Amino acid sequence: MSLYTPAHFANAERAAAARLMHDHPFATLVTPASPEPMISHLPLLLVPGCEPHGELIGHVARANPHWRHAGGAESIAIFHGPHAYVSPSWYAKPAQAVPTWNYATVHAHATMELVEDPAEARGILDTLVGRFESTRPQPWRFAMEERARDALVGAIVAFRLRIRHIEAKFKLSQNRPATDRARVVTALDAEGHPDAAAVAAWMRAWVDLTPER
Repeated sequence: MSLYTPAHFANAERAAAARLMHDHPFATLVTPASPEPMISHLPLLLVPGCEPHGELIGHVARANPHWRHAGGAESIAIFHGPHAYVSPSWYAKPAQAVPTWNYATVHAHATMELVEDPAEARGILDTLVGRFESTRPQPWRFAMEERARDALVGAIVAFRLRIRHIEAKFKLSQNRPATDRARVVTALDAEGHPDAAAVAAWMRAWVDLTPER
């Protein structure tokens, strides 16, 4: 499976893909299987410094059969970034355009390695909890007795996804004139909802908004 990505919307910058995976860690994991592919929705954390493309860590419930199918096939972790509707009324010449949708997404093609060691699995759990609790005024921590925690760890399957290839598609009006791109950013900011504001922010970060001379 490959991601349809016209040249306008391809983004080869590793920093851009890493930023999207970090900021939007709730992913869709797809693994080929018969008679239907296995699909799970779960948080995946990118581990920096793992070459050549990095790795993702996560876990599923042991009762979820997904992990049993993932060992011998390449999976795809799909990260959904910000997205928003774009009205042709925002362009300089709206009568010559049609509505569209701006969005950013990353597909990480990877192979799953199951974590068999309970201590390593606990470490992955701690990393996940730390990521999402660390900014809270009173972060939650595992406070249960060790036996209960061991039972909890036994009920999940932790894994690492070794990334083989990354596809990044940032469809952010790059196919429009710079004047239109700037108008889209302004209009998205005026929409008054978080998704639109997030798309505007990503356009500022990754799209050239400099007017043509």
